[in-house]
Amino acid sequence: MSQIEGARVFREAWITGVRKHFPGVPKASYITPWEEMPEWERQAAGSVYEQVRQFLDLSSGHASRLSREQKSRFVATCWTAQMFKHFKEPKPGYVADWPELPDWQKETDADIFEAIENAPH
Repeated sequence: MSQIEGARVFREAWITGVRKHFPGVPKASYITPWEEMPEWERQAAGSVYEQVRQFLDLSSGHASRLSREQKSRFVATCWTAQMFKHFKEPKPGYVADWPELPDWQKETDADIFEAIENAPH
């Protein structure tokens, strides 16, 4: 799978997770379609997809045995690194540590890991 296709897997999993877990009506930017996303966000999504895919491959698929919390933490940490890459001084909410994230985001991040895990590659 190309990085662009992987980035789209990431984004679709994010949107699906937000719609499933977000309490109330999410901000429009949370569910912006791929075609309307800023380029930095597309690149970040592709990079995180690749990091999760490599993690799964390097563990010979055994990373799938991680708990949902561990999967969520991994995605969140990879995303935080991308925020530092793309922004000189990212907003605090963009780089919050996993325990500080809202539950809906933790669940969505775990869903993203599992979507990547289950995507053909």
